[in-house]
Amino acid sequence: MKFSVNHPILFVIVGLIIAVVMAQSVFFLVKALKRAKELGIKKEVVRKTITSSAVFTVAPAIAVLVGVVALSKSLGIAVPWLRLSVIGSITYETVAAGNALEAAGLSAGTNITDASVFTAIIWVMTVGIAAGLVLVPFVTKKIQSGMSNIGLKDKKWGEIFNNAMFLGMISAFLGYVFCDVSLVFKGDTSGLVPVCVMFVSAIIMAICGILAGKLKVRWLTDYALPLSLVGGMAAAIPITAWLG
Repeated sequence: MKFSVNHPILFVIVGLIIAVVMAQSVFFLVKALKRAKELGIKKEVVRKTITSSAVFTVAPAIAVLVGVVALSKSLGIAVPWLRLSVIGSITYETVAAGNALEAAGLSAGTNITDASVFTAIIWVMTVGIAAGLVLVPFVTKKIQSGMSNIGLKDKKWGEIFNNAMFLGMISAFLGYVFCDVSLVFKGDTSGLVPVCVMFVSAIIMAICGILAGKLKVRWLTDYALPLSLVGGMAAAIPITAWLG
């Protein structure tokens, strides 16, 4: 049987897994509604809470959709749909898949026809993200306690420590953005493409931050990320045509 990243059996397996996750969501929603009724919370308050939560869920959903589209060229639709719907992360999945493709001698966007390559990429993506599942139950409480203690002793140093951890995480992805910049010295400007795309996304994010903060356009705080992602991807088309 010929291998295909969009084989129907993959959609069946993925659909079953996502159905279980959706069933869990419905279960807890029903339990929450019953509990709200027991506590005497007004129906208007419950309805408004559900509506507002559903509306603000659209923002991260757009970001997930962008990730599915980005990965679907190489991995098909089923696997990215699963990974970014259950436990995946758009910032991690795209980098992990890109590195695995490069290790297999393929470029991003290549249509995979070899089942062994496809399996290897899925393993790389899965093992990497699964580390969080193992570490969180054992180390999260200790890390949070340590950070809380630092904040109680010295609030300023607590904020610095939090910011340092966040910047450390961002720095891991910056290396992926700047890794090919040196190609410029060889006459190849393609290494500047991800850098330019990053700056476009950063500018869009900054504009959203200014509008949300100074002009009180609060809804932009939830849509800043997807707008930056979509804007960066759109800018990548003319930038790639320009820099190659």
